[in-house]
Amino acid sequence: MPIRQLSETMINQIAAGEVIERPASVVKELVENALDAGASRVEIVTAGGGLSLIRVTDDGSGIPERELALAVARHCTSKLSDDIHDIRSLGFRGEALPSIGSVARLTIRSRTAAGDSAAEIGIEGGRVLPVKPAAANRGTTVEVRDLFFATPARLKFMKGERAESSATGDVVKRIAIAFPSVRFTLAGSDRSTLELPATGDTPEGRLARVAQVMGADFPDNAIAIDASRDGVHLSGHVSIPSYTRANALQQYAYVNGRPVRDKLIAGAIRGAFADVLPRDRHAVSVLFLSLDPATVDVNVHPAKADVRFRDPGLVRGLIVGAVREALAGAGIRAATTGAAGMMAAFRPGAAPFAHPGPTNVHRSYEAAFRASGFSGFDHGSNLARSPQRPLDMGYGEERPPRNGFAENEQAAFETAPLASADARAGTAEPAEALLGMALGAARAQVHENYIVAQTRDSLVIVDQHAAHERLVYEALKNALHSRAVPSQMLLLPEIVDLPEEDAERLAMHSETLARFGLALERFGPGAVAVRETPSMLGETNVQQLVRDLADEIADNDTVETLKGRLDKIAATMACHGSVRSGRLLKAEEMNALLRQMEVTPGSGTCNHGRPTYIELKLADIERLFGRR
Repeated sequence: MPIRQLSETMINQIAAGEVIERPASVVKELVENALDAGASRVEIVTAGGGLSLIRVTDDGSGIPERELALAVARHCTSKLSDDIHDIRSLGFRGEALPSIGSVARLTIRSRTAAGDSAAEIGIEGGRVLPVKPAAANRGTTVEVRDLFFATPARLKFMKGERAESSATGDVVKRIAIAFPSVRFTLAGSDRSTLELPATGDTPEGRLARVAQVMGADFPDNAIAIDASRDGVHLSGHVSIPSYTRANALQQYAYVNGRPVRDKLIAGAIRGAFADVLPRDRHAVSVLFLSLDPATVDVNVHPAKADVRFRDPGLVRGLIVGAVREALAGAGIRAATTGAAGMMAAFRPGAAPFAHPGPTNVHRSYEAAFRASGFSGFDHGSNLARSPQRPLDMGYGEERPPRNGFAENEQAAFETAPLASADARAGTAEPAEALLGMALGAARAQVHENYIVAQTRDSLVIVDQHAAHERLVYEALKNALHSRAVPSQMLLLPEIVDLPEEDAERLAMHSETLARFGLALERFGPGAVAVRETPSMLGETNVQQLVRDLADEIADNDTVETLKGRLDKIAATMACHGSVRSGRLLKAEEMNALLRQMEVTPGSGTCNHGRPTYIELKLADIERLFGRR
């Protein structure tokens, strides 16, 4: 077959295959056009999940009548200067409108602020209709009917009306978060309407918009992020570790105001929360990255949802460092959803309750106390019989170094049984100062595992094993990362064959790897020789470890793989070296545990990501008893 020039309609339909995947893609492109036009109000109406009708109306600057024909021509845009690296608008490719018009019936009606009247242009399956006069207010209305009528094969790939409507709603919410000063409304054929009033482009307004989209309880369970490094600024909010979701759909990321779905950002969030969340839970986050447009490529894909950073290691390091610093500085906080689930479990005559959030409080008060969900531990064990003992919490004696760590470890807790754990509730009133602390004063220990504490305005229930596990883990991590990790020399160096570029990357990071106990050096072209490995790893697959590190350095320019393995071992040691369930504690021991929790980063969750305590406000308790 001879080479021939494709028709303009065919070219646009090919482009539509990349840009216009489903009705939500159309809404995204049209809403972005409205925002680039300076709109303060955007109204979206759909029918049939968007396949029958999509109408987007804005009050932006409008399109002059003489430019309407250019607006629907391929690669015509008002948003891009002569520098492809200086992109400061959401749209810039000039493909969306002609692509939509090639597969649907498209009508654009627009009027500028200076115009005496409006004008209209249409496209039907790629055929451009002549411009004609119309009646309209200032701004633009774009109407798309019978989406994919010109390419009926695409209709087979569409999901049901409900699924397509849900995808459209997600797109609008994702965009709306980045533009809190714009009012958004979305109405569908099922008569449901999404209303997002403008909240203002201030820190308070941005958080209010986030609450509109993500729920009113997010601000109460969020930590503010604000950090900069080498010209990159990061802001936004992340959830506290005890406030999570079953998937990552509520992780929103923006680069220079553009909503993106970037693997590097998602991986950085996952890495920042690595040792405070369960494997099957995900943090909730809204993060904004601002940087020089020349240092980020948003032209990776026609859909513009993917980006590529000039320095990915810088961006990843900034996100991980800023989030971890924010978590460490946030103090100890429990998710507000835990108290709600606990109230439901305690409420007389309440139906079985399964909380959608992270605590998953169960059906009875016993299950409510056991919301942390531990399994596999010897609940009747006595700490004095455990070969590994908890670290010093301020009331033990110094022990000699063990396992290569010069740590201060305490003797086992006093094991003599108390007369009655519950009877301690009637002892003398605690010092007033303790009631003012975040976790208050210990009042009792119930079921030989749960510490009941009182603050001035709440009741706190602490899982003693989960809490102390986190304390021991943080102490071990500090010991690991405050000095060089002990290493063991191999009898014979392990030679690992690698591509030349991977060997070079490993050699460049050799000093950092040596600090973590892995000593390697170049061994001719395309190979490295490993002479020492971290003692904590014991016998390990050196070949696989080195290749995993090389892959990570290639992707992220970090050596987190090795650090993660060491942290995992520290977590295991902490689990076995913590005060066990079934241990009776004295009042001073319980209070010492509470005080150290208050000053230890991440102590709101254990090493497995489960909550270490639940706080129930006095007002909630009074409601349970009908006092309010």
